Amino acid sequence: MRDELNSLVLTGAKTATTCLLDEYAEEAEGLEYVGERQALLDNDGKRVATLEFTGVEVTSFGEVTWEHARAEGEGDESLEAWREGHRRFWDRAGTPVDDRTALVCLTFGVTEDEG
Repeated sequence: MRDELNSLVLTGAKTATTCLLDEYAEEAEGLEYVGERQALLDNDGKRVATLEFTGVEVTSFGEVTWEHARAEGEGDESLEAWREGHRRFWDRAGTPVDDRTALVCLTFGVTEDEG
């Protein structure tokens, strides 16, 4: 799955992603911030690109917009299709979601490394 998603990022089709807010607490991580840069890694842990975050929004599953869902670039044809796919994904991962589940919606671009 990582290879497929990385390919979408590298071609510019994927400029957004969505995470469960609870995962940040579980991993003791702070939220990303606008302007932050992170390495995009392949399955072997090697950097394939550098991402720069352009938007960070905490919202509920039920409030995710079609604009954000479409920017994920994974081929969903509607917001409802995006919601169903994400519900299945998180359910299989053992974390069922409902419309009140808190999410972090991130937007990003691929950028060149400094120096």
